[in-house]
Amino acid sequence: MRHALLFSVFVIASCGLAYELIAGALSSYLLGDSVTQFSTVIGTYLFAMGAGSWLSKYITRDLVGRFIQIELMVGLLGGFSAIALFLVFTWLGGPFKLILYLVVFGVGVLVGLEIPLVMRILKRELAFKDLVSQVLTFDYLGALAVSILFPLVLAPQLGMVRTGLLFGLLNVAVALWALQLFRDQLPARRWLAVQSWAVFATLVGGFAGAGQLTTLAEAHVYADEIVHAETTPYQRIVVTRWRDDLRLFLNNNLQFSSHDEYRYHEALVHPGLASLPGARRVLVLGGGDGLAVREILKYPNVASVTLVDLDPAMTSLFSTAPALVALNGGALKSERVTVVNADALQWLEESREYFDFIVVDFPDPANFALGKLYTSAFYRLLEKRLSARGLIVVQSTSPLYARQSFWCVVATLEDVGLQTAPYHALVPSFGEWGFIIAGRQPFSLAAPDDFRRALPSGGKARFLTAETLPDLFRFPADMGRIPAEVNRLNNQVLVRYFEAEWRKVIR
Repeated sequence: MRHALLFSVFVIASCGLAYELIAGALSSYLLGDSVTQFSTVIGTYLFAMGAGSWLSKYITRDLVGRFIQIELMVGLLGGFSAIALFLVFTWLGGPFKLILYLVVFGVGVLVGLEIPLVMRILKRELAFKDLVSQVLTFDYLGALAVSILFPLVLAPQLGMVRTGLLFGLLNVAVALWALQLFRDQLPARRWLAVQSWAVFATLVGGFAGAGQLTTLAEAHVYADEIVHAETTPYQRIVVTRWRDDLRLFLNNNLQFSSHDEYRYHEALVHPGLASLPGARRVLVLGGGDGLAVREILKYPNVASVTLVDLDPAMTSLFSTAPALVALNGGALKSERVTVVNADALQWLEESREYFDFIVVDFPDPANFALGKLYTSAFYRLLEKRLSARGLIVVQSTSPLYARQSFWCVVATLEDVGLQTAPYHALVPSFGEWGFIIAGRQPFSLAAPDDFRRALPSGGKARFLTAETLPDLFRFPADMGRIPAEVNRLNNQVLVRYFEAEWRKVIR
């Protein structure tokens, strides 16, 4: 009996941490700023556990029966927490944060009740010093196990919804196990058995229908038909289609529309690369959709392109899905392209290669994990991999909607000694969008005739022309330069700028 209860501690500790991780990850996906979301979720959860532990002293009779009912309640609430939060976000929107913290608090209180009750049940079997050490040992081991399995196996393989339901079933399994172990000590055994099997059946039904529940929720998030959706260890990838318009969303944020992505990617690649007629080695950081690579491969003088993208699911999707391969022209399958799935910052630290042209095409700095890729520390690593007369181009959010954020990126590039040439282009899906060319020498825009000769297809592009190119480097008064701090690893000021500015736009 003692060993069975100690193993139960291992299971319930795993379940409790799993619900906490699900709430933190889901709120990060939906709200952004993973540091804030995880910090507030963990803080609320730990406080609630403390409250639950304090409340446990008021449970004085039928400890085993109350323990079983608590397991059923935490299994039901925690198991359905992911899909409930997803549905609240998609259908109600506004109350999401309130519901999130109520769910986290509720689960935390129930989890806080569990361990004190187990210890009181076990006190007849163990001396106090052994009781505390063994219970806490199994508690911490359970937390360790799920903290490793959650990002590596559970979230990418099962997704948030099924992971929550799986741990809910484990809580119910503990209840059923306790029901069997203490069958002779439970005055209301039959009623507890009915409750346990009812909750078990509910969770099994939820697990079986998890795909439909997720589809139902996402159908309200995305206006168009979802043609691909998957959760990876790094992000939620969703591709939608409306007629001939394909759209990519990462963590609920639009990355491109096939109707106008050419404007973005022509503006990202051609102003810089067309001014480097001798460029042979190109590096692309981010851009796992292969659309920037598609534009680069139009230059016959480019001998090799190295694409570094963190998520192998992204590069695999855009290398195999027929509609997406057609969109990027099969760029990721070109013999001139080498795909590397790695963290860009770590890859730059280890690389000893030099490149004539570097494209930095990361998502916007909506959280600190992305913000580190816009810091002075990152740009110093980038500068070391640049050939003598090479150029870097960085996508830099909107100089209209996030003006201080844009000029913060400029100031950060200049802080590491690079000369900058900011510019912008209108992309209807996003509005005015900003880019920055940087190098060791001042940037010289290619003359019209040189631009026509350098640009593939005889100087023809769908958006850019030699005549309109200079206009991209002129900023109207409402997008002109304003003071901004340098974005450093120890301050991440860019993330704060970005959140504050885009919050006003969304409202």
